[in-house]
Amino acid sequence: MEQVTTVVIVGMGYVGLPLGQQAARRGFTVIGLEAAPAIVERLNQGLSHVDDLSDAEVRAMIDAGFVATTDAAAVKHADVVVICVPTPLSPSGGPDLGAIVAAGRAVAEHLVPGALVILESTTYPGTTDEFLRPILEEGSGLVAGTDFALAFSPERVDPGNATFTIENTPKVVGGYTEACGSRAAAFYEQLVDRVAVGRGTREAEMAKLLENTYRHVNIALVNEMARFSTELGIDFWDVIDLASTKPFGFQAFRPGPGVGGHCIPIDPNYLSHRVKEKLGYPFRFVELAQEINASMPAYVVQRIQQILNEDRRALNGSAVLLLGVTYKPDIADQRESPAKPLAQNLVAAGAEVTYHDPHVRSWDVEGAVGVDADGLDRAVGDSDIVVLVQNHSAFDVDGLAKGARRFFDLRGVTSPAPHVVRL
Repeated sequence: MEQVTTVVIVGMGYVGLPLGQQAARRGFTVIGLEAAPAIVERLNQGLSHVDDLSDAEVRAMIDAGFVATTDAAAVKHADVVVICVPTPLSPSGGPDLGAIVAAGRAVAEHLVPGALVILESTTYPGTTDEFLRPILEEGSGLVAGTDFALAFSPERVDPGNATFTIENTPKVVGGYTEACGSRAAAFYEQLVDRVAVGRGTREAEMAKLLENTYRHVNIALVNEMARFSTELGIDFWDVIDLASTKPFGFQAFRPGPGVGGHCIPIDPNYLSHRVKEKLGYPFRFVELAQEINASMPAYVVQRIQQILNEDRRALNGSAVLLLGVTYKPDIADQRESPAKPLAQNLVAAGAEVTYHDPHVRSWDVEGAVGVDADGLDRAVGDSDIVVLVQNHSAFDVDGLAKGARRFFDLRGVTSPAPHVVRL
């Protein structure tokens, strides 16, 4: 492959910005194409807006030549264009590809012969070929596989994971043609330690959905087992520890208040929607997993009510303190966090809800009041029940539990105590 010098990354979020950082480290000229002017302004000032990059790291990117822009004409200078835009669910529950449409049209208008276009946004199998390719071809007048190369490479960014980064996480690639796949692989081989090339774009798209559906289904499995284990008088956390001693054939998943982030609660639904749309029948595993995981916040409220009943207290009017409201520990990302429906259900039931999260300055839940670090111990003591929703490393969980009247641990990390209940 010819030497790539300029990379345009469309979408400067939790996927695009770290990818840009890695490309800048490897000596490429990186241009971040972003639709939000406020984000462009912050980045060009050396300010980060994602958990995994500090302001200093953004400034280092700038020193290496990085620039952010809202002007799609930057694509004219690109050897490689990587599209990393969000793909949420639509109100009807199907895929919302609006951001891919906008990105594809913007790229097509300025696409030059010989360029390589890669889609990294998670989506259903067939999107790159059936959806993005026509947009690029019609808007540019160029032909994929002949005038420009086209490929799909699923993002595998795990926010907050310091062990597995873009560099040492294997990169999956699938090309529109075999030659397209080879070009995309050659590009990523300059950025990461290992590249795995699939048969085509559909296989690469499906690989991402398999990864996340696997997690979605297994989390639903342990969530349902935790629920009936409680009724059977079984400590399911101990069960997981015992099963984990098996050195083969078992991977531990742990229950919780639901699933969050972009990947697990959303991506499997893309596949389910595609199967039903194309084949006319449901993907039953995904639909059942979604039903179980989506019901967990309501189940947690039910358990809170049962715990309060033991103290002859009604949920209505009780003070409930939630600890940790992000979807993962030690990050500020609140996307699809089950803490939000949990808090909303508690407020609807008449509870007086407060919350504390060292990573969250404000939380968009009407009726929930934030507690700062200075007031945390007092809030713990004043609450009728304290609920550990997310286990941030900043929490002294056993210390907080000791100061609580009742402590409900949704993460299974507390030491046994008479007033402590684990999910």
